[in-house]
Parts: sequence; structure tokens; C-alpha cells
Amino acid sequence: MTLLESADTAAGRDARLLYELEPVVAANLDRHLGVAKEWHPHDYVPWSRGRDFAFLGGTDWAPEDSPLDPVAKTAMVVNLLTEDNLPSYHREIATRFGRDGAWGQWVGRWTAEEGRHGIAMRDYLVVTRGVDPVQLERLRMQHMTAGYDSGDKDMLQTVAYVSFQELATRVSHRNTGAATGCPLAEQLLARIATDENLHMVFYRNLVAAALEREPDATMCAIRDEVVGFEMPGAGMPDFTRNSVTIAKAGIYDLRLHHDDVLMPVLRFWKIFTRDDFGPAGEQAREELTQFLAALDAQANRFVEQRDRLLARAARRAS
Repeated sequence: MTLLESADTAAGRDARLLYELEPVVAANLDRHLGVAKEWHPHDYVPWSRGRDFAFLGGTDWAPEDSPLDPVAKTAMVVNLLTEDNLPSYHREIATRFGRDGAWGQWVGRWTAEEGRHGIAMRDYLVVTRGVDPVQLERLRMQHMTAGYDSGDKDMLQTVAYVSFQELATRVSHRNTGAATGCPLAEQLLARIATDENLHMVFYRNLVAAALEREPDATMCAIRDEVVGFEMPGAGMPDFTRNSVTIAKAGIYDLRLHHDDVLMPVLRFWKIFTRDDFGPAGEQAREELTQFLAALDAQANRFVEQRDRLLARAARRAS
């Protein structure tokens, strides 16, 4: 079977797109390397605030040691544990994109940049005694042992997913930093958020190029990933409970997900104004539009309920 004959299958389409998008990957890798700024995790850690734990003759962690707001502490742990599963994420994209050529160069560069995030966050939290390091290590072991598996996503679904996921992570990190009340933590998480934004731009540009080549298949992948979206940390212990806490604090909620993550990327791709879709693409766009309308309504209800609860709490405190 020739490449053209096999293009009707998903595997054949993926193989062809990997080949056709290679120059786009190379160009965007060059662009990324040109704008990404070098930074060092150790610069964001207040080492002078560190002290030994009991194993070395010091004092083990106690809850009163943490200077962090409890909600910010929860958000930082969720964000850090999410970053910890980098080996699984590397496997996912290396399997979908390959390890050769420009695709492979990007996979390596992305992995190296993402690796800084967990290093810097863990060092900050341990040195400042922001969280119980024993509990943190137990959670890391549990979460990384379970790993992350995106299922049977094809290449188009994978690149569509990470376009949204990288932006979602950027929003979460930046808002977590603002919630910590610590200028250094805010600076660190803003620096990490900048990395995530650059990664989003890379993937977003690849999807834009895929839309030009395979509009219907790419539109179907976008619909699938918006409708079925889950953060990569969804499998960690207590994720649902912690997500509710984070949402109630306005760090990451449905309103932010709709307004600051989904819609900017979809508008960049001109999803709602394109005229190059066939029947399958049109159906996928219609299903996406219906889902977004329902999500918008759900987000409104959540914000209204949260505002009522906050107002009630304020009245009780006055």
C-alpha cells in the first residue's frame, strides 16, 4: 500500500501529517529557541531560609512552619505533582511525534524545559517549609507510580490537547503564584507560566498548520479534546476535592477555562469563521459550539453560586 493509499486510515494520515508538518515544526522550534530566555531554578529559591530536618540533627516540619495560605498550598502541591509526571508526558509525546528530526528535537527540548518546573517548585517548598516534605514525597511516589496515560489519542488529538493543556497550566501557575502572598513564589510561578505559554504557542501553531492540510480531521480532534478535556493531574490523590478548593478561590475554574483557555485558542484557529470544512468538520464544529454554550452556562452558575457564598460569609464576618 502506498502512502497515498494508506492516507485514508488514521495511522496513514498521522504518518503523512508528521512528514508534512516537519518543516512547520522546524520553523517553530527555531522561533521558540529565539524567544525563550535562559533561566535557572536555583535563582528562585531562598536558600538562606533553609535549615536541617531531624535526620541531620535539625527539626522536622510542623504545620506552623508554612508561610503559605492553605488554598495556595493546595494549589502548589497539585501543580507540583502534575509537573512530577514528566516522564509519562515525555513517553506520550515521543510515542505520538517520534524522536527523529525536528519532531524529536522538539520533544527533547520541551522535556528539558518542563523538567525545570518541578525542580524549582520542590526546592522552594522544601527550603521554605511550605509543605510537609514527607507527605509531599509520599504523594509523589504514589502519583508517579500510577503515571499518566492519555489512552488511544492519535497525533492530531494529542497536539490539540496540549494546545489547551499548556495554556490551562499557565493560567493555573500564574494565579497560584498570586494567591501565595509570597513575592518570590509569585515570581517563580510567573517564570514557569512563561514557559508554559511558549509551549502553548508552539502546539497552537502546529494545529493551525494541520487545519490547513486536514481541516475536517483536525476539527474533529479539536472537538474531541475540548469536550473530553481533563487536566493531566486528574488521576492524583484527592484531585477532585482539591480542584473544588482551587476553583472556589478563583485560581482555576470553569469561567477561566472557558474564557481564558478554550476561547482564545479557538479564535486563533478561526474555528467559528472557517469555510473549508466538509460535512464531518461542520458537524464537529456544531457539536463544539453546543458544548461551549453549555459550558458557558455552567460557568455562569458556578460563579453566581460562589459569589453568593462569599457574600454570605462576608455578612457573617461583619
